[in-house]
Amino acid sequence: MSPRKLKPSLYISVDIEADGPIPGPYSMLSFGAAVAGRQDADGFAPADPEERTFYRELRPISEEFVPEALAVSGLDRAALAEKGAEPAVALAEFGAWVREVGAEAGAQPVMCGYPASYDWTFLYWYLIRFTGESPFGHSGCLDMKTLYATKAGVPLRAVAKGTMPRELLSRRRHTHHSLDDAIEQAELLANLMTWEGAARG
Repeated sequence: MSPRKLKPSLYISVDIEADGPIPGPYSMLSFGAAVAGRQDADGFAPADPEERTFYRELRPISEEFVPEALAVSGLDRAALAEKGAEPAVALAEFGAWVREVGAEAGAQPVMCGYPASYDWTFLYWYLIRFTGESPFGHSGCLDMKTLYATKAGVPLRAVAKGTMPRELLSRRRHTHHSLDDAIEQAELLANLMTWEGAARG
């Protein structure tokens, strides 16, 4: 297929906070998303990650939780049980938002995360469970750790933000507030997409 006929991608950084290791027995308590940029045959164009964002806090779906996991986010399960958004409503709103920003950009939405494996597991499960579909399809997911490992020429398990060149990292703090972290990671994604990679001898 000619590169000019390839559909562009719109990269959306997503971060989730949950109270356990897997969805179903445990709950996604909040999620945030920020448009990171658009890629077409001419290359990658970064977006201002604060311009198009989405954030919700959710009602827990079970009584089970891992205290250590809950402590990471600092969210209050009891408060969320009373005032958190219903997952079916929040995920439907999110799906509509993803489709809207994708249509505006004339591009197919791609979720990106650091690492994507954990966030995608919860997000995709919730989308299918509560809306019956995913605006990202079943595989529209990009893992920033894999992207860095490929460009840097290092083993995946050796990747950590602390080992990355400083110029790749966002200057924002990682707060464990899912919208803050989605915005921070959108900047990392934009830097990775335009990085030429590590020099190799």
